[in-house]
Amino acid sequence: MSAVPELRVTLAGAERVVPGGTTYGEVLDADGRSVVAARAGGELRDLAAPVSDGDVIEPVEAGSADGRAVIRHSTAHVMAQAVQEIFPEAKLGIGPPVENGFYYDFDVAAPFTPDDLKRVEKRMREIVKQGQLFSRRPVSDEAAREELAGEPYKLELIGLKGGAADEESVEVGAGQLTIYDNLDAKTGELCWKDLCRGPHVPSTRSIPAFKLMRSGGAYWRGSEKNPQLQRIYGTAWESREKQDEYLHLLEEAEKRDHRKLGAELDLFSFPDELGSGLPVFHPKGGVIRKLMEDYSRRRHEEAGYSFVNTPHITKDHLYKVSGHLDWYADGMFPPMELEGAKYYLKPMNCPMHNLIFRARGRSYRELPLRMFEFGTVYRYEKSGVIHGLTRVRGLTQDDAHIYCTREQMRDELASLLRFVLDLLRDYGLNDFYLELSTKDPVKFVGSDEDWEEATQTLREVAESEKLELVLDPGGAAFYGPKISVQARDAIGRSWQMSTIQLDFNLPQRFELEYQSADGSRQRPVMIHRALFGSIERFFGVLVEHYAGAFPPWLAPVQAVCIPIAEAHAPYLQDVAKKARERGIRIEVDASDDRMQKKIRNAQKAKVPFMLLAGDEDIANGAISFRFRNGEQKNGVPVDQALNEIADAIERRVQV
Repeated sequence: MSAVPELRVTLAGAERVVPGGTTYGEVLDADGRSVVAARAGGELRDLAAPVSDGDVIEPVEAGSADGRAVIRHSTAHVMAQAVQEIFPEAKLGIGPPVENGFYYDFDVAAPFTPDDLKRVEKRMREIVKQGQLFSRRPVSDEAAREELAGEPYKLELIGLKGGAADEESVEVGAGQLTIYDNLDAKTGELCWKDLCRGPHVPSTRSIPAFKLMRSGGAYWRGSEKNPQLQRIYGTAWESREKQDEYLHLLEEAEKRDHRKLGAELDLFSFPDELGSGLPVFHPKGGVIRKLMEDYSRRRHEEAGYSFVNTPHITKDHLYKVSGHLDWYADGMFPPMELEGAKYYLKPMNCPMHNLIFRARGRSYRELPLRMFEFGTVYRYEKSGVIHGLTRVRGLTQDDAHIYCTREQMRDELASLLRFVLDLLRDYGLNDFYLELSTKDPVKFVGSDEDWEEATQTLREVAESEKLELVLDPGGAAFYGPKISVQARDAIGRSWQMSTIQLDFNLPQRFELEYQSADGSRQRPVMIHRALFGSIERFFGVLVEHYAGAFPPWLAPVQAVCIPIAEAHAPYLQDVAKKARERGIRIEVDASDDRMQKKIRNAQKAKVPFMLLAGDEDIANGAISFRFRNGEQKNGVPVDQALNEIADAIERRVQV
């Protein structure tokens, strides 16, 4: 009888010797609850998998990002098992973990109903309670095809092996195919199986908390040319407490949904006649948008920017030169044929700004040259990803392009990042982190050396701000790396705001030059920067951040006058006249509604200040000063009240 080999593994910096066949779970003494998987050699492993000699092993805790992904992926399997037990004809698509949850796609005869989801969730809870074991089994391609002959979408994924997209890669990768069997814990009998790379929690009992959220249609592999499947979304967490926190966040987010508030506050709408992703701003929304633009314009003027303007369409040659037709054509609207030429709606402003730079000779004395435009662009977003104002097809960017020398590049980036952060703070966002997007190994133009220099410069500038820096490998546009400013809103959600992108490539493609101090012709460096991202998106984010209760400086109506009786209205009309002379946006509610109804209307409209007046107020030249949170100060002299309103507006504070 041969001796059991001894294996050397490292755990928490200490080397240990274990017998061959020892599992990761045994080394970690993991129960599948607090620790749900292992990491060895940079790869996630099942706790039931045997260790290898030389492994450096780390626990994957349930509450970590990887741990949550494992729990969610396992829950997706449980859901798919439940669906196929209730709907035996259902064919499986894919079921990956995603941010805050998971989904699984199914080919079924009819869309799922809310009652169907209740039945599925009930069966899932029964499966979890059974404690079925997740058991990994390597299979050959041929064996996988034979076992999954009745699953056409799985067969297609097997054919894609090594070329699957990110979400599909949970099913197949470039290496050995594996199937996960769900086994009865007592008898070992097969309950269900799925093509999957894993890893998974050891047992369905290792899934502490989950909930099915909704269902909807989704095209197979994201293409409108493919069949539409039915997708069920769910969420799963490492504890009931964490899930409850998330569900509470969703409730709060629903209250703050900018699409709902936009309609309630009469800010904007999306007329069907215009088409998907094309919003119109109503008068009150127009006031807020103008305030956003005016303040941004003022700050840019103070920072030395030159304002430019460019058309909405262009001949295709411009985007051939820029490379957009090579790398970004899928995101552009189809061309228009006119006078023998193809014209495109512009998806980006940068090529046109390059033409302005190139329109005449430039000297080093003009650099850095900072061009700025509120430029409207059009992008063909798929209908499935369009979402209110935060993902639209027609958008206005507060778009800047800075042309500078290489020597100026680092200082310009540093001052630009500070400018961006300061301006976002002025709008009430204060909690930031930075994301650095690096070169896509396939979609890029320019030399590796230029990319390396650009990426390192952005990294140094980002680190100088002492903010958290998160890497986004391969996330850059084709022409250069970028820093994205990510802002957390009032309920802790992250939104991508400003982007700052360094570009050595477009100046070369457009043959941009300036005359240096020694008379030679040099190529400028180009920095792309959108501060809001787009005005529409930023508007939507601010609506949700403030839950529609904008600070006075941004509120479309800053104050409303409410007479206690009809006889008091003329007095408040005079108060409103004084307020307007001071630039305060004020209205008088002279409707037939009772006073309490007028107060409720003002509160529903989220007006920051209410000015009430009755006989005693008029006699004393005063008003009762009411805030939208219900607080009230009585007998406040009119001038004092107007001073308080004007001061809050001037200081851009929330009330």
